[in-house]
Amino acid sequence: MDAIILNDVYKKFRMYYGKSHTLKERVILRNRNPYEERWVLKGIDLRIREGEVVGLVGENGSGKSTLLKLMTRILYPDKGEIHVNGRVSSLIELGAGFHPDMTGRENIYTNASIFGLSRNEINKRIDSIIDFSELGYYIDNPVRYYSSGMYMRLAFSVAINVDADILLIDEILSVGDQNFQRKCISKLQEICKSGTTIVIVSHSLGQIEKLCSRSIWIDDGKIRMDGAPRDVHLYYQDFLGKKIIEARRMAESEKESAQQDQNNVAVSRNTSREAWVESVEMINRNGEVMSVFETGDKVTIRIRYSAVEPGLKAIVSVGVVREDGVHCFSTNTAIAKMHDLTLMKNGTIDFVIDNMNLLNGYYFLDVALSYPDGNRLYDYVSNASTFQMISPDGSTGLMRMEGHWSVD
Repeated sequence: MDAIILNDVYKKFRMYYGKSHTLKERVILRNRNPYEERWVLKGIDLRIREGEVVGLVGENGSGKSTLLKLMTRILYPDKGEIHVNGRVSSLIELGAGFHPDMTGRENIYTNASIFGLSRNEINKRIDSIIDFSELGYYIDNPVRYYSSGMYMRLAFSVAINVDADILLIDEILSVGDQNFQRKCISKLQEICKSGTTIVIVSHSLGQIEKLCSRSIWIDDGKIRMDGAPRDVHLYYQDFLGKKIIEARRMAESEKESAQQDQNNVAVSRNTSREAWVESVEMINRNGEVMSVFETGDKVTIRIRYSAVEPGLKAIVSVGVVREDGVHCFSTNTAIAKMHDLTLMKNGTIDFVIDNMNLLNGYYFLDVALSYPDGNRLYDYVSNASTFQMISPDGSTGLMRMEGHWSVD
């Protein structure tokens, strides 16, 4: 049975412009609409089954939190239908449902009653709620004096003790100390086993992979991808990585342009125009062009080249440099004893890395075509490609060394 169903859901907000402060602005803008309508969600179709644990990921402003608020009925859609089956407990905004002048204990009664518990039910659970929150004697102080971490402790402790069928959490686990966060995650794992449906919005992909069996990537108000967390997150991180890489390239380009204007010297790559690199791509084991890889992935570096005429002898080289300038690796076709490599007029050369063992970080790929003597270049492209490595097992350093432990 489905716990949550969304059919073609749309949601918009009005973004109001600032007031005109001068007579000139008032005259020029007198016919302007005072607000702009922005569609935050665009045709969301989603079904979440009973007992399923689902994570929502995406950039800020993509519509994740709005989607969660629609599920709680804090907001209502402008178009489409939402069906939620069961009692809902939510942690949407820090301190939501708490009165600042009431004590923590008083707020437990108020907040739990909002979730549908009677006073007798709350009386039976209040000791468990207070114990889990670890607030001690602060529980009888007004919550206006609580830190954000104390707010989170109290809110989470109430939410997990109302026997909800559906638990909705929006980024609240990012607040508070690490020990309590671990305690919360452990409790959520326990709740997962009880069959409660859980939907979590988080920027911590590791948390979602630890808790969820399904991850949904929201991008610009639409579902971009829905599937196993590790698969979805790899594509999501590739998307983010490409944006970062593009931003860096633009910044470097602007810096080079400024330097060129200042020195009146053209900045160009080293090429003889006898043979040159057309493009460089990095491809995963599924044949997809990516810019983010996990440690241990199979990666193919695909170099497309052109030559003024076929038959040129060449050595093809690749090198990897970490963003801090540390040289990680380099090789070429001569080292591989491919001494008779002959270029066509247009062709492709692949270098396949069976296990890319680099660890977390950003890396640059350099590519070169050189004469057979290795002393002269046809073409050399620095930073031909930029890529990111992710180490799922948490290993640190430059690269993973294969090995095993043994104890006598």
